[in-house]
Amino acid sequence: MKRIFKKGLVMEALIDRILAETRTIAVVGISDKPDRPSHSVARYLQERGYRIIPVNPALKEVLGETAYPSLSDVPVPVDLVDVFRKSADVPPIADEAIRAGARFFWMQEGVESDEARERLERAGIPVVMDRCVKKELEKRGR
Repeated sequence: MKRIFKKGLVMEALIDRILAETRTIAVVGISDKPDRPSHSVARYLQERGYRIIPVNPALKEVLGETAYPSLSDVPVPVDLVDVFRKSADVPPIADEAIRAGARFFWMQEGVESDEARERLERAGIPVVMDRCVKKELEKRGR
């Protein structure tokens, strides 16, 4: 089986591809509190033209967008699933992303799950772990 999870220059090329091809991002675990990283990262993405879809069962709306209780409830196709949850919570989110037909899967800084990565790889979905999408955009001058 071909491994999609890569390091070094190959990972940088994958991140470039994800950032270039993504338009719609489901932010799983987003907070409505402006001081939380999930909120500030989502706002940053929104300000750069990405469509944000908040996913949090405790919220109705974030950043002017309707929030959904789970990925399964999101009514539109999602390019990227960006996860702000504990590592132990990620495998079922990965399963939902696979069922939803997400193109890419991103675990934010401090979030890693080999179990989820393996499931996503088997489904052909490229994975980034333990990286911040906002920092990756900033690094690229975006």
